[in-house]
Amino acid sequence: MGEYQQKNHTLILESRKNLTLNGIEDVLGFNEQEVTLSGQWGLLFVRGDNLHISKLSLETGEVTLDGKINALVYSEEKSEKGSLLSRLFK
Repeated sequence: MGEYQQKNHTLILESRKNLTLNGIEDVLGFNEQEVTLSGQWGLLFVRGDNLHISKLSLETGEVTLDGKINALVYSEEKSEKGSLLSRLFK
């Protein structure tokens, strides 16, 4: 396993319908079935149905998702692709 510097972050999941996260650095990808988030701790894949980003503030590191949350999967691997916004405006 790779080494990484662990930073605090929080997840609040309410009735598998609303997910609030902080400690997020970037949104690397999203669609109705999966949202890929990046932080100091690696990647987080949120999987489900009808997922929507209802709040996003990269300045404060907060993201709120709604829809049906089926899985939260962590990966320690950091993406080298760059941010979603930087890829959109290349």
